Amino acid sequence: MSDSHSHIFRYSFDKEDLTAYQGWPERYVKQPQVLAYLQHIVERHDLRRDLQLETALLGAHFDEENNVWEVETSRGNFTVRYLITALGLLSKSNVPEIPGLDTFKGEMYHSSQFPDHYNFSTKRVGVIGGGSTGVQIITAVSKNVGRLISFQRHPQYSVPAGDEPISKEERDKINRDWDKIWDHVWNSITAMGVNESTTPAMSVSAEERHRIFQEAWDKGNGFRFMFETFSDITTSEEANEAAAAFIREKIAEIIKDTEKRRLLTPHDLYARRPLCDAGYYQAFNQENVDIVHLGETPIVEVTPNGIRTSAEEYELDALILATGFDAVDGNFNRTKIHGRHGTSLKEHWQYGPSSYLGVFVPGFPNMFMLTGPNGPFTNTPPIIETQGDLVTKLIAEGEGQAVIEATTQAESQWTQICREIANKTLFWKLDTWIFGANIPGKPRTVLFYLGGMQNYRAKIAEMVEEGYTGLKITKSIAQTGGDWQGTHHQQIDIRA
Repeated sequence: MSDSHSHIFRYSFDKEDLTAYQGWPERYVKQPQVLAYLQHIVERHDLRRDLQLETALLGAHFDEENNVWEVETSRGNFTVRYLITALGLLSKSNVPEIPGLDTFKGEMYHSSQFPDHYNFSTKRVGVIGGGSTGVQIITAVSKNVGRLISFQRHPQYSVPAGDEPISKEERDKINRDWDKIWDHVWNSITAMGVNESTTPAMSVSAEERHRIFQEAWDKGNGFRFMFETFSDITTSEEANEAAAAFIREKIAEIIKDTEKRRLLTPHDLYARRPLCDAGYYQAFNQENVDIVHLGETPIVEVTPNGIRTSAEEYELDALILATGFDAVDGNFNRTKIHGRHGTSLKEHWQYGPSSYLGVFVPGFPNMFMLTGPNGPFTNTPPIIETQGDLVTKLIAEGEGQAVIEATTQAESQWTQICREIANKTLFWKLDTWIFGANIPGKPRTVLFYLGGMQNYRAKIAEMVEEGYTGLKITKSIAQTGGDWQGTHHQQIDIRA
């Protein structure tokens, strides 16, 4: 289930389709609805003729003499002027290195490869991981399972999602307000459609804070609770503790068993990715659903028949790995993309991934990343659309012949901006996947621009207005008498 609302978990460029498309009957879209929407977009815009599926990228290198990319795939080689990567923020699965994992004899699934059909009604199921996906899996599987045991290191702060059917009246109002809705998305921090607060938490009375928190809890949505309640939940420890204490009170009210309640109550900062759920804490009121706190009793090994912790062995029929992903740069690091002088992306990022605006990397001309390192941490479809617009604008204004490359200085300055913003937030104080801390041996670094969608788009607008500052742009003139004679570069200005 998405945690951005259905009507903005899509693209804005086709207003007619926004109004007509009926594939979001509830407040949040589920996986089958996301897939159906993408298939609909492909058909509506006749994109299938330009797609080649079931094709693995084996390698790509930049030909400096001819300013083209030579791309090797499992279904042939291609020479292209521009290489646009859309590898995804969360695509490379993180399978934990637990002793004995490969010896388990039961069913075993990573959340990214979950079966379309399953039946756990009589089975003993273990779930390793309690982040966003773990919360959703536990909530869903607990409804029909023999026994479920959650193995997690960090108890989570989660608020209700508030999922419900969309009424015809609300749908009609959304259709009347599309321009207003998208203006709000573009000019917000999270691009999530919530009304982000400008009021500090400690500027109101304790009674007023409780009322505001309760109102957000009742409406639902994790980003609403973190950003619509008060302006400083992510920057002030005092404000953050007020929000955390409210959620802890709710956990105490919901979970009946005192030991389960103790194990499921977080005490650290409320500064991980904000979560929402459809009955997560309530699931642990079932006698057949239990919790193992790995901070107290860590996993020693996976056995053929289950999991052995430092305190006990648990027999299982199925094991679900809700252990997340090697986020942002994980998929890039397993590709063989080589830029100037044969330098690979992995070598360029040996001290942590970097970019200019999350799109450009110096030394890799005409390679553009969608949702690359240090792009904005917001609702994802608006990021894709923003970056896609920038890339296509650059290519079109260069008439498909420009050579476009970020400067080292621009990359360094953008990286520093991302670090400075992250350091001002409470997110930086916790080890989370947002900073790569979930992957053993991965440098802890800033992977996102935390300045928000509005500021990110303003940075792009400023860059374009100033003549694409931070980019080296040349235009290739490569034809003499109709024959390919080599390449000459002419500096051009392709500003808006």
